[in-house]
Amino acid sequence: METVSFTRMDQATAEDWKLLDEETELITPMVVENVLQLLKGLEQITGAYPIDRYQHSLQTATRAYRDGADEEMIVVALLHDIGDTVALENHSEFAAALMRPYISQDNYWLLKHHGLFQGYYYFHFYDRDRHIRDRFKQHPAYQTTVDFCEYWDQRSFDPDYDTLPLSFFEPMVRRIFNRSPHKSV
Repeated sequence: METVSFTRMDQATAEDWKLLDEETELITPMVVENVLQLLKGLEQITGAYPIDRYQHSLQTATRAYRDGADEEMIVVALLHDIGDTVALENHSEFAAALMRPYISQDNYWLLKHHGLFQGYYYFHFYDRDRHIRDRFKQHPAYQTTVDFCEYWDQRSFDPDYDTLPLSFFEPMVRRIFNRSPHKSV
């Protein structure tokens, strides 16, 4: 296997970066597989909910699909809690960072803030302000995030819901992650 000529980035050549770009193209399919494995790992989080987080994710995506959401939003719905096994306290930010290069700015914002917006349904039980999301009312993705939580996320804990299988969503995930990444720095 060919390797780069440097041991420090400040000594790299254009040829080195070309080689690394080629390697990135080979790694991209592995990223999709790793994302799907991380999603499947949500089966381990059962807890006190009537379904595990994996089924919750599938159910959220199924609801988005059945309501006519576009493919990007369906994948956002599927992967919105993907960070629960590795970043429980900041799972929203984890999912947003993971998907940021492949999704719109509004969907990135939705992912990043959905955990806070979900607080509307339970913060008052912890003596917290359930309306804290309202400080973002002027943001263009505010209402989309409210609707995401209301119609899909918070309703998706039903063990009797006719949820679509992962195999239905896998081609969508692959298409989203095979997009040319947005260069957001």
